[in-house]
Order: sequence, then structure tokens, then C-alpha cells
Amino acid sequence: MANTTTIEPSGPRPQRRFAPSRIILYSILFVAAVYYLIPLYVMVVTSLKGMPEIRMGNIFAPPVEITFEPWVKAWSQACTGLYCEGIRVGFWNSVKITIPGIIVSIAVASVNGYALANWRFKGSEFFFTVLLFGAFIPYQVMLYPLVIILRELHMFSTLPGIVLVHTIFGMPILTLLFRNYFASLPEELFKAARVDGAGFWQIFFRIMLPMSLPIFVVGMIIQTTGIWNDFLFGVIFAGQQNYPMTVQLNNIVNAVQGVKEYNVNMAATLLTGLVPLIVYFVSGPLFVRGIAAGAVKG
Repeated sequence: MANTTTIEPSGPRPQRRFAPSRIILYSILFVAAVYYLIPLYVMVVTSLKGMPEIRMGNIFAPPVEITFEPWVKAWSQACTGLYCEGIRVGFWNSVKITIPGIIVSIAVASVNGYALANWRFKGSEFFFTVLLFGAFIPYQVMLYPLVIILRELHMFSTLPGIVLVHTIFGMPILTLLFRNYFASLPEELFKAARVDGAGFWQIFFRIMLPMSLPIFVVGMIIQTTGIWNDFLFGVIFAGQQNYPMTVQLNNIVNAVQGVKEYNVNMAATLLTGLVPLIVYFVSGPLFVRGIAAGAVKG
């Protein structure tokens, strides 16, 4: 009796192009995209119009005559209180706050996460739990104690003071991400390095850091977004001479003198959000890789 061989089809199962589930999925995604893009569209077209055209009242109409004068005024001439130097002063203040805040917080959190993942000590899990608990405490609860502490340290209303505040509040979530990422790396690498006589810092700099680019990008994006978009800490701890861009934007939009220039307000808002947007676009793929790798182990 002859044996018959059944050939099974290989490869993924073909799907219908217009399957109901796919139509529903893309419809929801399309509605969500339109919902979030309409305000951005209104901001962009308003910032490119002159005030006479804005007074006509059609906010969705594209500009008849494109002008970049509102952008120039928002950057260098808009009044943020007593001074009419535009939002550029706040931009450079935000740069001076964000860059040290990112460097210090990521440096400290990476070492914390590395130590908690690979150099377990007695009480390390309890320490980690307490650290995570800090991530769920409302910021407003800690404002007054922080004001007192910074005042006693002579750091209130100073640049180092606001950098320290952002470092403290970024520590819990960053430590969690770094700890989980380092825990997901092969343990054999750490053990082999220990057998070869490598110490704490040698393993960290020569083995862990070269493999940790994605999670460092994640930390950079989280801190950039958090620090750059912060208003509460900036208005309380930075001091008037160090007000970040968000505080300056608030002063421009809520100015009570003169005519409300909506095109200047929209241009200033777009300029304020430009830096986090660029960071997301440039490092988006690494962000997805890092956040996925940092969530596999608890």
C-alpha cells in the first residue's frame, strides 16, 4: 500500500484586506489621530495669520497670507511681565535647567539601578520598595518641606536648587527602569566579570554601559519631557531670574495689558513644545526598545 504524504501550507495565514476587525481598528486609530491633530492644526494655522484675519473668526481656515511675524515677536519681543524680551530668555533658562537635570538624575539612577539589580545587599528590596513609593506621592505634598530645606541650604530660587528638585523627583521611576533593564541582561556576563576580578565600577563602565544605550535614551526622553514641560517646580523653586520657558509662556498668554495677540500666543506655545517633540522624533525607535526591555523583569 503506497504511503501518501500530506503537504501542509506554510507561512502566515492570509488575511482579508477589508476584514471587519481591521476596519474597526483603523477607524479608531484614525479618529484618535484626528482628535489629537486638530488642536495642533489650529495652533499652526493661527500662528501664521495676522490679527485682522484671526478676527474674522474662522479658526479652521488656512491663512490667506502667511506671515512669520508672530513667531519673531514670540521669540524676541513678547512681554513676559516687566520685560519684553520674548520667550528666548525662558528657552535658555530651560536649557540650563534641563541639561544638568538630565545628566545628574540619569547618572545617579543608573548606578542605583545597577546596584539594586546586581549587587544585592541586606534590605535592598525594602529600599527599592520605599524608593518606588516616592513615585506615587503627590508633588504638592512635598512642596513646603522642600522650600524649607532649600532655604536652609541657601539654594532656594537658584539654578542648582531647581536642578536638585528635578533630580529628586525623577529618581524613583528612573531607578525602576534601570534596575529592570540591568536585571534583564544575561547574569552570566556579571558572574564572568566577577570571576575575572572586575569590581563594581569596572563592570558598570566596561560591561553594563555599552549595552544600555536604549534605556539611557528612555531616561533622557522621560527627563527631557518632564523637566522641559514642568511649570509647578519652575515657578516655585527657580526664581524670577531662572524662570523656564513654560513659566514665561504662561506670563505671555495671561498678560492683561494690550490686545490679546492669539497668533503670538500660539507661536510661543509651539516654540515651547518644539524641543520635546524633536527629541521624540529623533530617538523614538530607541525609546520603544528601551521601555520594552526595561519592563520584562520586576
